Amino acid sequence: MSGDGNGLQAAGRRSLVDTTIDQLRERLAGGAWPVGSQIPTEHELAERLQVGRNTVREAIRVLVHAGMLVSRQGEGTFVRSTSDPAAVLRGVQRSGIRDVLEVRAALETEGARLAALRHTPEDIRRMRAALAREAEVFAAHPERASREATVEHDLEFHTAVVEAAHNPALAEVYRYFGASVREAMTAAFGDHEMPEAVVATHEALVDAIESGDPDRAETACRALLAEPTAAVEQLLAAIAARK
Repeated sequence: MSGDGNGLQAAGRRSLVDTTIDQLRERLAGGAWPVGSQIPTEHELAERLQVGRNTVREAIRVLVHAGMLVSRQGEGTFVRSTSDPAAVLRGVQRSGIRDVLEVRAALETEGARLAALRHTPEDIRRMRAALAREAEVFAAHPERASREATVEHDLEFHTAVVEAAHNPALAEVYRYFGASVREAMTAAFGDHEMPEAVVATHEALVDAIESGDPDRAETACRALLAEPTAAVEQLLAAIAARK
């Protein structure tokens, strides 16, 4: 049996759960079940897909965990999102370091603008504390400053800047991209060859945010981000020259 009137195809011989997940995800992405609507029962889906109810139940559990579906006790399962966040993240992971860095820069500059308007005294203290820890690493271990200060304390600083925007959605997305950039740059440059963070440009960004001027904060943020961007461009040019 090739399928039913709703376009659901019977699962093949590969993992029944994986196949079922794929077909349900496709139907969700295709708009068969709009956001907020209830999907068919486990029994109905099992019949359409020609799989057991346990297989359907496991597939639904995975999609609930992915944030596409939500189960309500005594009511059924409903559509929360028609896009799979995990698929989006997998796409990001396949992107190049320049691509990820550009997205992070867009998020961070907007975060800096909003931080200038919404920051609290505690936000400023948190940024300056991160910079102080970074300076301590430079002073105590100059031969290791590039690796330790950039990878650890620098990310802590940038996260504090974005979180000062007090936009939970922006902060959550930024945390992912910040970690992705760190991993990509560490892999590209090596632990001991990461570009050094320049404390002065970081301090200038804090001053700009504290001034309450969003334009000044954006300008300072772009100046700061020019450092890792230039390093990445040099790396990519060197790689291209070797080909």
